[in-house]
Amino acid sequence: MPQPGECLNDMVPPHYVALFDGIAAQAGGGVMLLFPVWCEAFINDADLGLATRALEQLNVHPYKTFQDKITLSQPMAAMAVPKSYVNCRMDTAMPQSLGWHPRLSERLGLFRYVECSGSHEVWFTDPAAIAAAIEQAGRD
Repeated sequence: MPQPGECLNDMVPPHYVALFDGIAAQAGGGVMLLFPVWCEAFINDADLGLATRALEQLNVHPYKTFQDKITLSQPMAAMAVPKSYVNCRMDTAMPQSLGWHPRLSERLGLFRYVECSGSHEVWFTDPAAIAAAIEQAGRD
């Protein structure tokens, strides 16, 4: 949930930015996570086989999407649109001291909170759980 004028790199720890900068420099402007980072921080609820197969399905991600500032006319909290937040309890992609919820979800203002088990990559490890959570988040 970036605020107007923020980008993803503004919301992550400096050592993440340094990691992303280094990967992007070597990959010609794209980011593909190193397997240990992928395995331990993004898909930590998968066995080795699933973690490997899942990473093989991914494409290099354009790094500019981490760096480009978002353009919004107002903060999300001020927008009069329904908002929901799905929190995956095993998501360790961000250091736990900088957790996604409530640090970023509070930026939504009034929102529906839905929780499910799973990591940042729950769509690989438990697609039924994330589908149910998204359905619950949009039940109205």
